[in-house]
Amino acid sequence: MIIEIGAFCLILSLILSAAQVGLSVIGRVRRSVVFYGAGEGAAGAAFLMVLIAFAALMYAFVTSDFSVANVAANSHSAKPMLYKVAGVWGSHEGSMLLWCLALTGFGAIVALMARGLPAAMKSVVVASQGSLGVLFLAYTVFASNPFVRLLQAPVEGRSLNPLLQDPALAFHPPFLYGGYVGFSIVFSFAIAALIEGRVDAAWARWVRPWSLAAWSLLTVGITLGAFWAYYELGWGGWWFWDPVENASFMPWLIGTALLHSAVVTEKRGALPGWTVFLALGSFTFSMLGAFLVRSGVLTSVHAFAVDPERGILLLTILGLAAGAGFGLFAWRAPKLAPGGLFAPISREGALVINNLILSAATVTVLLGTLYPLIKEALTGQSLSVGTPYFNLTFAPLMALAFLVLPIGPLLSWKRGDGLGALQRLWAAAVLAVVVALLVLWLQKPTHAAASVGMGLGVWLIVGVFVEIAERIHLGRASPAEVRRRLGGLPRGAWGMSLAHAGLGVFTLGACFETAYKIEAAQALTINQAITVGAYQVQLSDVVAANGPNYIAERGLVTVTKNGKPVCDAKPERRFYPANSQTTSEVALCLEGLDDVYLVLGERRVGSEAQPAWLVRAYWNPLARLIFLGPLLMALGGAVSLSDRRLRFAAPRRATEAGAVPVPAE
Repeated sequence: MIIEIGAFCLILSLILSAAQVGLSVIGRVRRSVVFYGAGEGAAGAAFLMVLIAFAALMYAFVTSDFSVANVAANSHSAKPMLYKVAGVWGSHEGSMLLWCLALTGFGAIVALMARGLPAAMKSVVVASQGSLGVLFLAYTVFASNPFVRLLQAPVEGRSLNPLLQDPALAFHPPFLYGGYVGFSIVFSFAIAALIEGRVDAAWARWVRPWSLAAWSLLTVGITLGAFWAYYELGWGGWWFWDPVENASFMPWLIGTALLHSAVVTEKRGALPGWTVFLALGSFTFSMLGAFLVRSGVLTSVHAFAVDPERGILLLTILGLAAGAGFGLFAWRAPKLAPGGLFAPISREGALVINNLILSAATVTVLLGTLYPLIKEALTGQSLSVGTPYFNLTFAPLMALAFLVLPIGPLLSWKRGDGLGALQRLWAAAVLAVVVALLVLWLQKPTHAAASVGMGLGVWLIVGVFVEIAERIHLGRASPAEVRRRLGGLPRGAWGMSLAHAGLGVFTLGACFETAYKIEAAQALTINQAITVGAYQVQLSDVVAANGPNYIAERGLVTVTKNGKPVCDAKPERRFYPANSQTTSEVALCLEGLDDVYLVLGERRVGSEAQPAWLVRAYWNPLARLIFLGPLLMALGGAVSLSDRRLRFAAPRRATEAGAVPVPAE
């Protein structure tokens, strides 16, 4: 009965979303407060219905109701409770329900909590969000319904892919979808701005918190996915430029550009058209990612489905939503005023350069992701685009962006002093060059690119401290005045500094780990050892171990450094009977910011016919920084959101001087 209630609520949410669109449009046309309120109420009710449907599906997974096809295909009675819950969004159908939950949830927040918006614009935002809800809910109800019953329920389910039974990946999709779908609100705001003829500083202020929230959630989601790939897949890496990884990275890049462009529109009233374009593009790339991982055009452990028919439907939704948005933009763009003027050397100029580089980087990733698919579809020839392509195209663009980044905050609005900004950054430049040369001298000359990356990481981090020092007049004011200024810095400034410093921390870790990691692999009998870097890895024993839904061989590994114990690690090789699938469970030995990464492989025959196991060991230097950096960036976004100037419900009214009106039709 609960499953039927869930199915009914899902259908009802589709009807309510359609009512949300209709009532909001009528309210806008008639300027009727009653219809405004009715549309907003429908938005809240649609979210409530999807929430009930989601809870019903979760109940089915928790209770192992195998009469539901989705549960039978993705769960097992012996599976731990965490992964039963994660199984709700571990399939195509469940993940689409999670997408709809986030979509209607964001719409309900705007409808019921965003009190500072003009009624007319708010009604268009609610209608636009409802239209997106209709598209995706209709797709879920008619093509991906998670509540389909089986005529004969199996005794046991097929379980979730063992590779997905991991804590990091259990929380990865909710954060990722929070980011993906969070950009839908930005998309709706862009539609409303174009329809209402209002792209001004106030509009940019309304858009910024939603962009920042979506960007922060997406940052956490991508980081959790990278960490999962790092220690669950057993290959020792954290990013492979997998097309599915790229699908989440592209909206992140566009979202980053949007955040910076919105600042220019808010502060100076400039770049209104470009900011709207990026707002439309951010959710368009999110929808593209949904299509790529569900259409069957990609084969990946990350992908949710291999179903070309449903892929065509998703492509149709992408075409309808993006086509309507960019078609409206093409119609209204000529009427957008250019906004405030500024000199090339200014903070606006630096942010424009930032946007151009990020946009070019997004196009680079898009080409590297889609070109092999297009070529194979047209010619039947398979083409692999991997790390070398991105190192030659994407990396130089990011290096240029990193060079510009610390300079921008030190420039004034409208017209800046470029030479003065560079003079204030002399210490950062010296430290960056020294670090790059030192790393190059201590390591291999063939790793010059990594040395440059390390220097850029230092340049970013020290540049943040220089910016803060300038803000508080360190060295130019009395200690009391410095403390007063430090305490008076807005949270938005602290958030920006944390995000920029986090980018520097990530760059240090990524460049050093990628260039200087060491790998060793050997079939070891009991008490044999191998050396990886400065560490000795000894296989002390291999024992049998039983988990809740698997059986395993567990290696007991002792790691020492210069004869001193570092850790006792327990890598495993697991077999899941429900899937007849074998996986490797990595063991991480933490040593400061470094990792000793251990993988237990298959059993072999060693010397004198003794059993041996393939043991692979990696020394991953500064690997912790790879994941700490993005978390600092996401924390910076959260700190900025706590600034009262960026509250969702109470945006500050823009001054007339900052407005860039668009003539209404």
